[in-house]
Amino acid sequence: MRPFLSDVPPLPVSARRVEQLLVQTYRNSEEMGAAAAVAVAEALREGLRQQDHLRMVFAAAPSQSSMLARLSGAESVDWSRVTAFHMDEFIGLPPGAPQRFGNWLDRHLFERIPLAAVHKIDPEPNPQRECERYAALLDEAPIDVICLGIGVNGHIAFNDPPVADFEDPLDVKVIELDEICRRQQLDDQGFASMDSVPRQAITLTIPRLLRADRLFCIVPGTHKKEAVRGSLQGPVTTACPASILRRHPDCTLFLDREADPDA
Repeated sequence: MRPFLSDVPPLPVSARRVEQLLVQTYRNSEEMGAAAAVAVAEALREGLRQQDHLRMVFAAAPSQSSMLARLSGAESVDWSRVTAFHMDEFIGLPPGAPQRFGNWLDRHLFERIPLAAVHKIDPEPNPQRECERYAALLDEAPIDVICLGIGVNGHIAFNDPPVADFEDPLDVKVIELDEICRRQQLDDQGFASMDSVPRQAITLTIPRLLRADRLFCIVPGTHKKEAVRGSLQGPVTTACPASILRRHPDCTLFLDREADPDA
């Protein structure tokens, strides 16, 4: 049975704006996830009242689990009119590897709801050609909603500081993962060792993410606090790629108290 999604979200313990970014903080990760799911579901319902079909992109990470569990119970959303994409994928893992983000999203969302279509990144056998194919799919129509997180190094998608580019000419590209990001994958995804964590991935670029109409960023946990601090309090810089979210016209950042440097 899918979890029931109440239309009444938990109340945040604080809410503020940092430039254009709306920041809402909740008591714990469960309340954060519930509130984010209600907001995403309402955005989908609103969008589907205005147009026949929506297209959205999902991040795959444990930080998204609470929100996705609640969102999968949003029976008032007509999922048959929603097409889903995901935003990044490892290069070099077997198709059935549980650590592949497409497989993770299958387990946590895609297999739980009757989506119109799911387009997943498949890096093998030619990652560069897959970048071109996926960019063309994304470009067929606007992206309406993106659900994303922030990495411990401040990345959004796999745009780590060494490869992040606010003016990237590409929509999808092959990148080298930095060591902080690879360590996070070891911690998050259950790789056996650092040696088993892939060194390359395919990612949507920052300009591609920012062209979406609405962004919902879900970030729990004390291990994300410094990345959130840089995103909200530091300069807007590729040294903390998520800082650019402050410039998007419709982005909400959902935090729990542990992730909020001001809590």
